[in-house]
Amino acid sequence: MDYSINELIEWNKKIEEVVKKVGLDYYPQEFEICSFEDMIAYEAYSGMPAHYPHWSYGKAYEKTRTFYKYNLTGLPYEMVINSNPCLAYLMKDNSLLLQILTMAHVYGHNDFFKNNRLFKEGTNADYTLAMFKNHANRIREYISNPGIGYKKVERILDTAHALKLQTSRVINEKKLSRAEQIERIKEEYQQPKLKEFQLLEEDKSKQLPDLTKIPLEPEEDLLTFFIEYSDLEGWEKDVLQIVVDETNYFIPQIETKIMNEGWASFWHYQILQSLDIPQGLHLEFIKRHNQVISPAKGGINPYHVGYKIFNDIKKKYPDQPEKIFEARELERDESFIRKYLSFDLIQELNLLKYDEKGDYYVISEVADEDGWKEIRNNLASSVGMNKIPVIKVVEASKKEHTLHLKHEYLGDELEMNYAKETLKYIANIWEGPVYLDTVIKDKPKRIICNEDKEVELEDI
Repeated sequence: MDYSINELIEWNKKIEEVVKKVGLDYYPQEFEICSFEDMIAYEAYSGMPAHYPHWSYGKAYEKTRTFYKYNLTGLPYEMVINSNPCLAYLMKDNSLLLQILTMAHVYGHNDFFKNNRLFKEGTNADYTLAMFKNHANRIREYISNPGIGYKKVERILDTAHALKLQTSRVINEKKLSRAEQIERIKEEYQQPKLKEFQLLEEDKSKQLPDLTKIPLEPEEDLLTFFIEYSDLEGWEKDVLQIVVDETNYFIPQIETKIMNEGWASFWHYQILQSLDIPQGLHLEFIKRHNQVISPAKGGINPYHVGYKIFNDIKKKYPDQPEKIFEARELERDESFIRKYLSFDLIQELNLLKYDEKGDYYVISEVADEDGWKEIRNNLASSVGMNKIPVIKVVEASKKEHTLHLKHEYLGDELEMNYAKETLKYIANIWEGPVYLDTVIKDKPKRIICNEDKEVELEDI
């Protein structure tokens, strides 16, 4: 190390002075210095100091460690946890300048966690670390229980991990109980719509739907559905709920990756420009900053795109410095891109749209006056949870133990290998035939997983 802990403490004080001056609003910040081995472990466990055990985390650790050993991948300079106080890990092997830049970057993330509406509505930073620790303890208790054991817990966790992103797209959605849904449906059918004081013909003939149907309306939160309607034991449903709660914690991060990294990059640059860093460190600062925000060849670097958009907002609203704070608070990546990724910026970023044509990729839109909106909209439609297929439970029969699912087809086909294996996981906990309706090559198809976990495809 070319620095001491006391030096980092002094630089942190200077950074905080600038952070307060520019108006960032953040949780109390804590830093932990860790080795690269620890950073690999934290990365495998999504940055959490406490987490329940599962083979997938060990696999992630071994993969990252091997890639790092052979110089096939790097490690993050830092990791930040959305908690109060906010906890961040700094790599011990970082240079002094890199630690200064990283700490400034962390304060940007900290402010974003505290103020973006998705995090405010969807997570509770005060209880983050306690929640993950409590979950880890509960899972370990089930594993150590002689009547349950690791294999049974692993079976449920495997299914939960396969389905965890098949959840509601609405952050912190308040779900109605079955009784509340029935009451709402009855009220709707008891109060027919009026048009010029006459009952519509469709209202006169309307019949009350089957209120014994499960679910009453298509359900996209699959794990919550199984918690409510499956025949799983209490501990199994608790394991599913643990995965649901932890997934809900991470979804705001999935939905704001470009904004969050762009915001942190924007502010680390502004902060270091305001600091009186030694002349000998200035060249490294420029080099490191450019490495962070450099465009990705053949893809999108979220740091680059987010940084450019926030800078563009600042330039376009010179008399409204609050505009970037407003964007940071209200948007998610999709709305952020649709609202602020302009024609000029798309040209500057040299963005284009390409489509797969057989074995080749063909450029279908370029950043001209006709194509730029298509490029913007295509990018907006590919961020966050938008590329996760929407699968809904249409109907379940407790008597026949059948489960009917439907893929909301919007042009993107399911990856069949993943779809078939996922149905097997579902059949493990539903313990009956599972049907999934989808579209393949513009034709409606049904994927069937029977009781013996055999999967076949048929026309509908």
